[in-house]
Amino acid sequence: MHKNLILKIGPLEARPGLALAPMAGITGHPFRLLAKEQGCPLVYSEMISAKGLLYNQRRHHDLLYFTDQERPIGFQLFGSDPQVLARAAAILEEQGVDFIDLNLGCPTPKITRNGEGGALLRQPELCSALFKAVIGAVSCPVTVKLRKGWSAAAVNAPEIARRAEEAGLAAVAVHGRTVEQGYSGRADWDIIREIKENLAIPVIGNGDIDSPQRAKEMIAYCGCDGVMIGRAARGNPWIFSSVLALMQNRALPAPPAPSQVVEMALRHLSLLAGRKGEAVAVREMRRHAPWYIKGLPKAASARQELIRASSREEMEAILTNFASNLP
Repeated sequence: MHKNLILKIGPLEARPGLALAPMAGITGHPFRLLAKEQGCPLVYSEMISAKGLLYNQRRHHDLLYFTDQERPIGFQLFGSDPQVLARAAAILEEQGVDFIDLNLGCPTPKITRNGEGGALLRQPELCSALFKAVIGAVSCPVTVKLRKGWSAAAVNAPEIARRAEEAGLAAVAVHGRTVEQGYSGRADWDIIREIKENLAIPVIGNGDIDSPQRAKEMIAYCGCDGVMIGRAARGNPWIFSSVLALMQNRALPAPPAPSQVVEMALRHLSLLAGRKGEAVAVREMRRHAPWYIKGLPKAASARQELIRASSREEMEAILTNFASNLP
C-alpha cells in the first residue's frame, strides 16, 4: 500500500519513509547498524550537546562515530544558543554527516531545566533564531524534531513547524505528545495530521508506533511522508523488517525465535565491546539486554542477573544459559 512512499530530506531519499528515532543512550553505532541490517532506511544518532561538542570534542568521539553502512544518517543536536548550535552543526558537517537534526522535544528535566530540548517550544522567536543560525552555518539539510507543545494548555507545534519551514528546514518530525506528558498517555496523531496539511516540506510522524499495523495506520490517517519508531525498537530491530514488509505489500516475516533474540543480543554486546571496550559495553548492555528478552519465559529472573553482570563473559554466559533453558 505504501510501496512508493518516499521521504525526501533535501537531496536525500529514504525509500520508503521509515526511520529509527534518535534516543539518548540507545541509538549509537551498534544499534543503528542492527536497525540498518533489518532494512531501516533512515537512522539518527543519539542527541548530542552542542555546547559539549564545541568545548570537548574528544569526549564526544564515540557519539560521532558512524560508517557508510549507516547512511543516510542524521545527527541530532540540542542546545539553546543559536551561535553555539551553528558552530556545532558546522563540526558535524565536517565529519561528513548527511543531515543535521535539531532537538525541540526532549522532556528530560535535566535538559528542559536549562531551557533546551522541549523547553524551547515555549520560546518561538528563539526557535526561529536557532533555525536560521544553523541553516546559515551548513550546506547539508537541516531538520527538526519537536513535540505537540509544552503542555496541553500550550500546544504550538503547528506554529513552530511553520517557522521551521520559513527558515528553510528540509523536514519536520512531530511526536504527538506534549513535553509535560513525557511518554505517558496517548500520542495525538491529529496534531501530526494538521501539521502535514499545512506544510509543503516533508513531515515525519512519531508516537505510539509499536507494530507494522500502527505504522500503516499513522501513514493513512496523518498523510505523513514517513514514520519514526523509537521505544518500540529497543531490543527489537526486527520491527523495521516487519514495517518494511507491510509498506511494500509483502508478507510479514515470522517473529524471531527466542534463540534468534538471544543471538541478536549477543551480537549487540559484541559490537559494543568492539567499539567501546568490555567495561563500557557491559554497562550499556545492562540496559539493552533486558529489552531483548522481555516477554520471554523466565525473563524477569534473567534480567536481575543481567543488570548485575560485571564482565562480557558473565553476560554472555547468562544469555546463553537463558536461551538453552527456553522451551
